[in-house]
Amino acid sequence: MGNKNLRLIQNFFQVAKSRLKPYLRYCILGGTFLFIAQAFVTHWQEVANIRIVATSFPLLAIALGSTLFSLIFVGWVWMLILREFRQRVNAAWAIQVFLKTNIAKYLPGNIWHFWGRILDAKKAGISPKVATLSVLLEPLLMAAAGVLIGLLCFDKINWFLRIVAAAAILTAIHPRILNPIVLFVEKLKLKKQDGKNSNSGVSAAEGLNLPTESSSNLAKITSSVKAKHKINLPIKRYPLVPLIGQMCFIGLRGSGFVLTVMALNPVNFNDIPNLFGAFCFAFVVGLVVPGAPGGMGVFEATAIALLGDRFSTGIILSAVALYRIISIVADVSGAALAKIDRRRDRGSK
Repeated sequence: MGNKNLRLIQNFFQVAKSRLKPYLRYCILGGTFLFIAQAFVTHWQEVANIRIVATSFPLLAIALGSTLFSLIFVGWVWMLILREFRQRVNAAWAIQVFLKTNIAKYLPGNIWHFWGRILDAKKAGISPKVATLSVLLEPLLMAAAGVLIGLLCFDKINWFLRIVAAAAILTAIHPRILNPIVLFVEKLKLKKQDGKNSNSGVSAAEGLNLPTESSSNLAKITSSVKAKHKINLPIKRYPLVPLIGQMCFIGLRGSGFVLTVMALNPVNFNDIPNLFGAFCFAFVVGLVVPGAPGGMGVFEATAIALLGDRFSTGIILSAVALYRIISIVADVSGAALAKIDRRRDRGSK
């Protein structure tokens, strides 16, 4: 009788999960945008009083350049990750694929940039398993790098907790621990989408000239990593070099955000570490929270919450909105550069 009741409870939660999951992303997006809207309504006069002066444009231009270069750099880091799996890949190819597919992170589902890289890697002769693992390891190391830098810079956390948290993260990316984490994230992020999300995502991907396949074919790409007993994850050594590369990427992105804030309001030198650390935490939250394509809304809400007591809320609201525009322009510019470079390669052949 007890086992029967337990099975009924388990079935109830499984059904509830399957029914409520499609609405999760809307709850997350709705909550974050309501928070941002409430902050804007409360501080709209502060936002209205902000002026972008002529001296701000050079800082904004450098912020855009730093953000665009960070995308190129992280494409190179993806090449390093592929080489960790003993794949001989060209840096130009990896950067081109990364820039071309990165724009797809704004599509519903927030997985289509991963699919694009997997499919391009497959066309380049890389095994589906290695391609899948590489696109999973990349955001995991990115998140670890962001938290490590945030712990170093954000002074609201005492040093003991910083040291303990940093040690935990550095331990967590050891292959013995990282391999099961990669498998878990694979199940969470790359499992077969429901028909509605798949159709809308494929259609949008076709509009962006990204590689597409049917849901059944996409499922086959990662069929070898669907269960732990079917796979021998090939992360053999500590991913120190890719981790350092991701920390450099976060540094470039954070520099763009700090410059954006400085373009709107003078910033004391002592406040820069906290500004940088808050950006890192906001970036990681936007990266890992499901249902927010490109971290849109989640990044902004987290940055406002972390920096509201140190800077004018109007300044932070304006800065996160302006930085979102800069990020989108950088993503679009990177995709355009990748397309131009691909056409040039085809023309030279």
